[in-house]
Amino acid sequence: MTKMSCLLGISMCFLFVALVASSKFEELFQPGWAMDHFVHEGDLLKLKLDNYSGAGFGSKSKYMFGKVTVQLKLVEGDSAGTVTAFYMSSEGPTHNEFDFEFLGNTTGEPYSVQTNVYVNGVGNREQRLNLWFDPSKDFHTYSIFWNQRQVVFLVDETPIRVHTNLEHKGIPFPKDQAMGVYSSIWNADDWATQGGRVKTDWSHAPFVATYKDFEINACECPTPVTSMDNAKKCSSSEDKKYWWDEPMLSELTLHQSHQLIWVRANHMVYDYCADSARFPVIPAECVRHHH
Repeated sequence: MTKMSCLLGISMCFLFVALVASSKFEELFQPGWAMDHFVHEGDLLKLKLDNYSGAGFGSKSKYMFGKVTVQLKLVEGDSAGTVTAFYMSSEGPTHNEFDFEFLGNTTGEPYSVQTNVYVNGVGNREQRLNLWFDPSKDFHTYSIFWNQRQVVFLVDETPIRVHTNLEHKGIPFPKDQAMGVYSSIWNADDWATQGGRVKTDWSHAPFVATYKDFEINACECPTPVTSMDNAKKCSSSEDKKYWWDEPMLSELTLHQSHQLIWVRANHMVYDYCADSARFPVIPAECVRHHH
């Protein structure tokens, strides 16, 4: 499908050829477990967590490169111990994964969002920040943008993290595995809130996360197809141009770089790159990684 679009918060529009997916849940996704914890109300989807079960869903297709977006309103009130996740992941022991994890808190305390990047099955790249708004009061937009040069996590089109391709320094980058898109809500009171000190108060259940306006602008990958064939299919060539390969999307714009600096300076509360107790030797990608 050919369409004009402005993506990644860039003011300049350009022609692209890619999958432009519907925002209807049932066209893109299917329940993963606990279907009795799904509630459909018009255009809204609600996932419930109680002391019996959480719930989750996944995309019907796998994708390589592009942008996935959801509008999400998080659990209101005392959400301590709960985690709502929105993420992309491939499969297997050497999988790649890009995570948003929203960590609940006691009423009045800030919601944290933790991001993580797995490459070839290895994660431990957590960053955590306190959001500059209350994400339980209204819908906000959460996106993952991915091409061969970078992975960008965005909140309301503001970049909060960039994971840059540093293969020229011998550091692996996730660019050869098609990924599904997933979301779930579950109880994680052993670690989610204040290091696990605050437990889930089940008297406040059910805990509800509300979704709308799903959007996937990405290269759909048929299965089973080899990763090499998928990478070739989803990369621009002389006879096809994909929007995510546009040169302007190989790095952040100057405005986006300033936004990321502001987020890191004012809202970041944990960065694995600065955790010398956990990593006595600074991880290789941290040496010059502005993520």
